Amino acid sequence: MTPPSRGVLVTGASRGVGAATARAFAERGDRVVVHFHRSQERAEEVLRTLRGDGHALVRADLADPAEVQHLAGGAVAALGRIDVLVNNAALFLDPADGGSRRGDHRITDVDYDAWVRAWQTTLATNLLGPANLTWCVARHMLGTPPAEGLPTGRVVNVGSRGAFRGEPDVPAYGASKAGLHAFGQSMAIALAPHGISVVSLAPGFIATDMGAPVLDGPEGPAVRAQSPFNRVASPEEVARALVALAEPAAEWVSGAVVDFNGASYLR
Repeated sequence: MTPPSRGVLVTGASRGVGAATARAFAERGDRVVVHFHRSQERAEEVLRTLRGDGHALVRADLADPAEVQHLAGGAVAALGRIDVLVNNAALFLDPADGGSRRGDHRITDVDYDAWVRAWQTTLATNLLGPANLTWCVARHMLGTPPAEGLPTGRVVNVGSRGAFRGEPDVPAYGASKAGLHAFGQSMAIALAPHGISVVSLAPGFIATDMGAPVLDGPEGPAVRAQSPFNRVASPEEVARALVALAEPAAEWVSGAVVDFNGASYLR
């Protein structure tokens, strides 16, 4: 039996895990809104590759609360109803450098202005953005009945193992993901009575195009050796996990932070 088609909003879907996740939901038969911030050409290419009909593209800066509202409204207009929200977009690179290198801000190496900027920009996108978007989408889910046979909603957050092991080179990133995990658990409790489950996935290193300079460089062997499988995850593996956590039958995983790092970091 073919599952009912759902409306899915995937943030940061122009590349990497977000693009793979948009494709995985479309393969399932869902209609997907591909969110992007700067990479319009990449996002348009992802949109062209999605299986099926009813997909759309919406631009927004998640660090801007007004644009977050615009994103939610645009997704509702395109899909009719948002059944699944995937909070995937995150800032790990230095926006002032055009995204060409890591936004390292080790406390012993950067000046105070760089330190403050790294924290402000990272938290605005990685924590406040998902929090604001979840508010918009959850309130929409509560006010718009789902199709027959579907739950009220699913929210899946893309966290990180860095929330647990620490990220000394990019501490704002690690802290933002720890905050996202905690936020997801708070929302799991708040929204469960209304039929919305909230879960977070905590991946390790992923073989995205942004991670390629590390994997292809002198650090690559050591990064792969962090896992006893001696490799890193593919974006498609992460995407499949996100789709599984958003299934209507996956309600009982709500509130969990699911480690997904090939045993590279055990708690």
